[in-house]
Amino acid sequence: MQALIFDVDGTLADTESAHLHAFNAAFAEAGLDWCWDQPLYTRLLKVAGGKERLLHYWRTLEDSEAGGPRAHEVVDALHALKTRHYTERMRDGGLPLRPGIARLIDEANAAGVRVAIATTTTPANLDALLQAHFGADWRSRFAAIGDAATTPEKKPAPHVYRYVLQQLGLPAAACVAFEDSANGLQAARGAQVPAIVTPSAFTAHDNFDGALAVLPHLGDPHQPLPAAVHGETPPWVDLATLRRWHGDAGRHAAAAAQSAPSGAGASADAGASASANTHGGATGNGSASWH
Repeated sequence: MQALIFDVDGTLADTESAHLHAFNAAFAEAGLDWCWDQPLYTRLLKVAGGKERLLHYWRTLEDSEAGGPRAHEVVDALHALKTRHYTERMRDGGLPLRPGIARLIDEANAAGVRVAIATTTTPANLDALLQAHFGADWRSRFAAIGDAATTPEKKPAPHVYRYVLQQLGLPAAACVAFEDSANGLQAARGAQVPAIVTPSAFTAHDNFDGALAVLPHLGDPHQPLPAAVHGETPPWVDLATLRRWHGDAGRHAAAAAQSAPSGAGASADAGASASANTHGGATGNGSASWH
């Protein structure tokens, strides 16, 4: 295991509530009578990308107008308002990182394990979140960063992971990804990167079949994983735990490939599929499991 690759929204921090607030603030500033509540926004999160989400919602209300010649110009302007509200909110108060994130990044940096970001959020959103926690030079802590500026294709497409792997110069099998949603998990697995999922309130009911593990969070000494889901010592995810899980998944994948009938087990997806449920995986309803 040579690199850890992190998604951002919902994974590094519970940002989706802040994004929802920013969308509604943008709608009000633009004079729109739109107002998204949490159940609606949870459904809209199935559409990856803020601009794509806005256009999708607009089409459900006024399909002909949303398909007009100026539709993308309107969406771009509305999304710019939303981004301003989000970044201002981050600067004013910020958001805490989820349990285990800062600790695991520090452990990896100290151990020479590279850390990367694979997101399709905007660079402005990244700066707003991570400057508050790691300072103005936060990018120096990451060996590679894939975002909306480098990879316009949104998850569940695997392009951002492939970009990050290229920047790292590593094969997918040498990395572990961290995601919070089914779209993110599908993107990682599409690039053959084994992934651990820590769902948020907005993604808790996604299907996480194929995940290396599904946990409520990564845990910390002051906030350990619940007794009902931890079976390791210490009761949080550290580099030693990740190395063990990563090795187990690799051996499982190799064994599955060797035992598969000729021509059936050699597909590019065999390794990722074989790693599913190695450490409990997903139950299909977002509940956490850790063996």
